[in-house]
Amino acid sequence: MKNENAPVSLGTENIGKLLMQYAIPAIIAMTASSLYNITDSIFIGHGVGPLALSGLAITFPLMNLAAAFGSLVGVGASTLLSIRMGQKDYETANDILGNVFVLNLIMGITFSVVILLFLDPLLIFFGASPDILPYAHNFMKIILFGNVVTHMYLGLNALLRSSGNPQKAMMATIYTVLINLVLNPLFIFGFGWGIKGSAFATVISQVIVLAWQFHLFNDKNYFIHWKKGIYKLKKKIVVDSLSIGMAPFLMNAASSIIVIVINQQLIKYGGDLAVGAYGIVNRIAFLFIMIVMGLNQGMQPIAGYNYGAKLFDRVTEVLKKAILYATLIMVIGFIIVQLFPHAVASIFTTEDNLINMAVPGLRWVFAMYPLVGFQMVTSTFFQSIGKPQKAIILSLTRQIIFLVPLLLILPTYFQTIGVWASMTIADFMAVILAAILLWLESKKIKSGKEASI
Repeated sequence: MKNENAPVSLGTENIGKLLMQYAIPAIIAMTASSLYNITDSIFIGHGVGPLALSGLAITFPLMNLAAAFGSLVGVGASTLLSIRMGQKDYETANDILGNVFVLNLIMGITFSVVILLFLDPLLIFFGASPDILPYAHNFMKIILFGNVVTHMYLGLNALLRSSGNPQKAMMATIYTVLINLVLNPLFIFGFGWGIKGSAFATVISQVIVLAWQFHLFNDKNYFIHWKKGIYKLKKKIVVDSLSIGMAPFLMNAASSIIVIVINQQLIKYGGDLAVGAYGIVNRIAFLFIMIVMGLNQGMQPIAGYNYGAKLFDRVTEVLKKAILYATLIMVIGFIIVQLFPHAVASIFTTEDNLINMAVPGLRWVFAMYPLVGFQMVTSTFFQSIGKPQKAIILSLTRQIIFLVPLLLILPTYFQTIGVWASMTIADFMAVILAAILLWLESKKIKSGKEASI
C-alpha cells in the first residue's frame, strides 16, 4: 500500500490519464456493486417470489437513509482529505483517518439502535401491506445489525480512493461483490433462508472485506495509517467533514422521502406489484447511476487536490472530461432501455403482470438520462471543491421542491404513469438549475478565485 508519490501526481499528471487511473477502478467497483444489487433482486425474485421483490423495495427508504449517514462521514472526510493533501497538510490527513473511524462507529451504532426500535411502524408507514411486511422486516432487521460494519467499510473505502489507492478501493468492492455472489444463492436456495439469506450474505461479505481494509491501513510506511493520537475527535475535522458530507447526506435522506412517497402512490394506484415494478426500475436505473458515481469518485480527488493547490485550469479540465464521459454512459442506458424494456424487466421475474408494470416505468424514468449525467457530475463537483451549499441546493430542489409536488399531483390524473412521469420532469428541471449554478461557478474559477476551505 506504500505510495508516497500518489498525492503529488494528482497535481502534475495528465488530467485525462489521471481521470482514467482513478475513475476506471471506481467505475468497475460501482458497476460490480450495482450488478450485485441486480443479481440480489434476481435471486429474491426467482427464489422467493414477486412479493419478496416488493418487500425489498419497501426497504429502500431505510437503505437510503443508512447510506445517507454513511456518506455524511465518508464522502465529506474523503473530500477533505483530498483538499488537505493538495495543501501538503499530511498531519491533518492522518487525523482524518482516525476521526472517520470514530464517527462511523458512533453513527453506525446509533442509527441501528434507533431504527430497530421502530422498524415495523416505519415499514408500514413506508407502504408495507400485511402481505409484504414480513419480507421487508426479515431483510432489514439483519441489515441493521450489520449497519456499523457497512458504515465503516464504505468510509474506509472512500479514504483509500482519495489517498491515492483507487485500485485497492476497487478491489475492496469487488471482493464484497464476489463473496456476496457466492453466499447469496447458497443461503437462499441451498439453506432455504429466503430473503434473510440475502441480508446475511451482504453483512458477512462486508465483515470479511472490512478486516482486509483494516490490514491495509495498518501499513506504517503509508502516509496515513492507524496510530495513537488520531482517534480523538477534532472539531475542525468533524465540522469540515460533516459540512462537505451534508450534500450527499441530504441527497440520500431526500431519496428516502421520495421513495416513501413513490411507494405510497404506487400502492394506492397500482397495488403491491406496482411497488415490485419500482424495485425493478430502481435496480436498472441505479446500474447507470452507479457507473456515473464511479466516474465522479474518480473525479473527486483530482478536482479536490487541484482546487486545494490552486491549479484552477486543471480543475476545469477534469470537470469537462467528467461531464463528457457521464453523458456518454447515460446515453447508452437510455438506448438500451428504450429499445428493450421487456427484455430488461423479464430478467427479474417471469410474472407477466409485474413485467407489464415495469416497462412504462423504465421508459419514463430513463427519458431524461442523456442529460442526467451532467447534473450528477455538477453536484459532485461542488462537493469536490469544498462548496457543499450548491450541491445541497441541487439535491434538495430535484428531490423535494421539484419531485414531491409532481408525485402528489400527477398520479391523481394519470395513475401510475403520473408517478413515472414525475421523475422525468423533475430530472429536466434539475438539469436546468445545475447548468445555471455551474455557469456561475465557472466564472469564479476562471477569475482565479482562491480555495476558501
